Amino acid sequence: MEQQRQSSTLGMWIFLVTEIMFFGGLFTAYLVYRMAHPAVWDLGSQQMEFWLGTINTVILLTSSFTVALSVHFAQLGKLKVTAFLLLLTVIMGLGFLGVKGVEYHNHYVTGTVPGPWWHPDLKNPDGSPLQAPNELQLFFYIYFVMTGLHALHVTIGIVILSCIAVWSWQGKYTAEYHNPVHISGLYWHFVDLVWIFLYPLLYLIANKHA
Repeated sequence: MEQQRQSSTLGMWIFLVTEIMFFGGLFTAYLVYRMAHPAVWDLGSQQMEFWLGTINTVILLTSSFTVALSVHFAQLGKLKVTAFLLLLTVIMGLGFLGVKGVEYHNHYVTGTVPGPWWHPDLKNPDGSPLQAPNELQLFFYIYFVMTGLHALHVTIGIVILSCIAVWSWQGKYTAEYHNPVHISGLYWHFVDLVWIFLYPLLYLIANKHA
C-alpha cells in the first residue's frame, strides 16, 4: 500500500512538472512582451476587473484550505466529512468560473476581446477617449490564453473532485487507502498556485490600486 501511495504521488508530481513547463512558456512570453512594451502592459492591466480578480483569488485560496482539510480527514477515515469538504471545494471552483465568466462578458462589452470583437472604447480618468495602441491586443491575447487555460484546468479539477467526493461518500476509501483524495488535492493546489502568479501579473502591475 505504501509503495502504491509513493508511486501515485511521484506520477502526479511528474505530471505537474510537465504542466509547470507548459505554463512556464506562457509566463516567459508574457515577460518578454512586458519588457518590450511596458507602457502598453500597464494600460492593459488598467482594463482588468480588479475586484473580480481579487474575489477569485480569495475563492481559490479558500478552496485550497478546504482541499487540505479533506485530505486530513481522509487520513483519519472520516469519509463523510471528506466528501463534504470536497463538495465545498467544487462549489468554490464553480464560483470561480462564474466570476471569470462575468469578467469575460465585461471584456466583450467593452470591446477588449482581441480579434473580430476588438473595438475598445477606453476612456481617460477625465472621460476623454483613450488611444489604444495595437500592441494592446497582444496583451489581451496573452491574457485570454493564460486565463482560459487556467479556467480549463479548474474545470478538469471540478470534475475530478466531484468524482472523488462521490466515491468518498460511498465509502470507497479508508484511512489506509485514500490516495485519490491526496492526488486530486495536489492537482487542485497546482491550479491555485498558477492563479497566484496570474493575479499580480495581470491585475496589479498598473499600480492604479496602490
